[in-house]
Amino acid sequence: MTATHFRTCPLCEATCGLAITMDDGQIAHIRGDDADVFSRGFICPKGTAVKHLQEDPDILHAPLVRGADGELHQATWHDAFRAVEHGLAPIIEQYGRNATALYVGNPSVHSLSATVMLPALVKSLATQNYYTAASVDQIPKHVSCGLMFGKPELIPVPDIDRTDYLLVLGANPWVSNGSLATAPDWPGRIRAIRARGGKVVVVDPRRTETARKADEHLFIRPGTDVFLVLAMAHALVDEGRVDLKGLLPHVAGLEDLSHLVAPFSPEAVAPATGIAAADIRRITRELANAPSGSVYDRVGVHQHRFGTVASWACDIVNILTGNLDRPGGRMFPLPAHGFPDPDAPSGRGWRTGRFSSRVKGHREAYGQLPVATLADEIITPGEGRVRALVTIAGNPVLSTPNGRRLSDALEQLDFMVAVDPYVNETTRHADVILPPPPILTRHHYDFAFYGLSVRNVANYSPPLTAADGPDEWEILSRLALVANGQPVDGDASVVPSLALHSVVQKATAPGGSLAGKSVDEIVAAVEHRGPVERILDVRLRAGPFGDRFGDNPGGLSLAVLEDNPHGVDLGPLTPRLPNALKTASGKVELTPAEIVEDLPNVERAVDDVPEDLVLIGRRQLRSNNSWMHNVPTMVKGSNRCTLLVSPADATRLDLVDGRSACVRSRVGEVEAVVEICDDMMPGVVSLPHGWGHDLPGVRMDVARAAGGVSANDVTDEGLVDPLSGNAVLNAVPVRVHAAAVAVP
Repeated sequence: MTATHFRTCPLCEATCGLAITMDDGQIAHIRGDDADVFSRGFICPKGTAVKHLQEDPDILHAPLVRGADGELHQATWHDAFRAVEHGLAPIIEQYGRNATALYVGNPSVHSLSATVMLPALVKSLATQNYYTAASVDQIPKHVSCGLMFGKPELIPVPDIDRTDYLLVLGANPWVSNGSLATAPDWPGRIRAIRARGGKVVVVDPRRTETARKADEHLFIRPGTDVFLVLAMAHALVDEGRVDLKGLLPHVAGLEDLSHLVAPFSPEAVAPATGIAAADIRRITRELANAPSGSVYDRVGVHQHRFGTVASWACDIVNILTGNLDRPGGRMFPLPAHGFPDPDAPSGRGWRTGRFSSRVKGHREAYGQLPVATLADEIITPGEGRVRALVTIAGNPVLSTPNGRRLSDALEQLDFMVAVDPYVNETTRHADVILPPPPILTRHHYDFAFYGLSVRNVANYSPPLTAADGPDEWEILSRLALVANGQPVDGDASVVPSLALHSVVQKATAPGGSLAGKSVDEIVAAVEHRGPVERILDVRLRAGPFGDRFGDNPGGLSLAVLEDNPHGVDLGPLTPRLPNALKTASGKVELTPAEIVEDLPNVERAVDDVPEDLVLIGRRQLRSNNSWMHNVPTMVKGSNRCTLLVSPADATRLDLVDGRSACVRSRVGEVEAVVEICDDMMPGVVSLPHGWGHDLPGVRMDVARAAGGVSANDVTDEGLVDPLSGNAVLNAVPVRVHAAAVAVP
């Protein structure tokens, strides 16, 4: 029997719609869903990888437990959960909760069950040693927005469908399909900006795929974006171009900005950035004079020493040009699942530093510690040493700085459990691996990305096939039971049940969107659904577009999404200030104390230009971190794990195209094939992220054959942004020389 099903792609932030044709339960064909309300048929090469990820012979369908011989062996679910209980519970009992650590990787945000149930596991473990992939990615944006707007999830996104001027810093959305800005078909949307007479400017140390399609590209020395955007703010003040366009009553601290940005004139920062002062002033004027505009900043801005200040400065420029909370500027999405009322005027502000890491004293930010210090916490003796680690959908050996050191540290753990479908570079160290069900057996709704969407939409995907093991919610619930000191074979449904009651109680509390309604009646109204879907349904119905359980007939619910498999379009973004703000003042805080205190350090760094080469990463269309490298169609063809080098640097260093070169930093060295490329700025070299699969014990045959090297074997765990703890994965000082033997 042949049938076509519609589903949201779970492999990146774009949330594209897929049309999946099944023939007798097997995937016959995957294409873009032409009727999807958001993606309109757009699909990138990763979308077709869903078939292989569903059918990959290397994916685990049963748990693995390490035996007395030191090897991982297939086990029953009962025995695997018992092994978790016997390994984890005694460590918590003997050494305390901070002797455990939790690491959560990016794929978790693509899983409805993981998104809904992870808070329960975090609460149950109750350890300060909580780490996520955010601290090698976007946490500077969370911190700067938390300080400015009162809530770290309140991130404004570029309203690209209506903007007239898009300035792209440290991002390559033509390839990534956007990040912290959910939008299918960035290429089409960029073309549309230009077609309607707008302008796209890309500032990047590499002439990226996005830069090639833009109106203008400017090279910038890596790590100096913070100087550029501060100079733009300076120019706006200096030239009298500040125009908040109605935001003035809703901001605090405007009078202090002029002296804070005074040291960063375009003329002062030009030597550091490599961008002429005249060009800095020109693009500032273009942005200010455009009918609407947006500065869009991503990992190239966030992954360096002053990532948080740079993130803040980008939004300052958006504010000073009147492009915050205005069509065509940067706007705040209104997710359908937001509750009890995302625009209720209330707030206590937000802060960081509630606790610090044991070894190096790194400050907590966004409830977590920098993953750059995880190895320190494992290998350093003393009270509070991490002895047990839980990883969820993560591969930190490849994705975090100095991965070799972390890999060595994992061998010193007393116990490790991983929730992951693969034996990869990280999970090969685990004592127990608990595989979640394959992609198409899961319910899907994008909690994270609809909160970052450039248009308000909602889409739900039911499972297409039945799982042959427990759902991910049950796996995480049983881990939570163990962490709480409960029997692992207890009733796992009690965990999502408690989470459901918490959601309903918040919604029905005074001021909530369901205030006055009975908790029991609401719980009874959704009890026919699965444990996770009950929570989703309540959040949708209590949300800003919801049916409010009868009070708003025709409103949104999970049933409505089920009846609309191509999604529901909830309209363009609309202004949300000041009600959306959660600061104590009820205003946008332009000059948070933490930012102001770091600005003198930024000023001192203007003249601190590295003498060596610096290393940057790069994104690839057929890859998403290390996820895609076991998919044959994603790795076929020529070697993509190459070292991009400018012709000038290749001549200076006697490097030959196609031959190997050694890349050495303070912490390590790798060999990679040289690719001489006119797109690289002199003084900068680039390695892609997520490769290096040829480690002992990895059970991913395609990835192992593809090999490559891990760029994070040379990134330095000692370099972090002090305000957010984000690792410095860009602008890493390195030395490069020709290797003696060519890499095959």
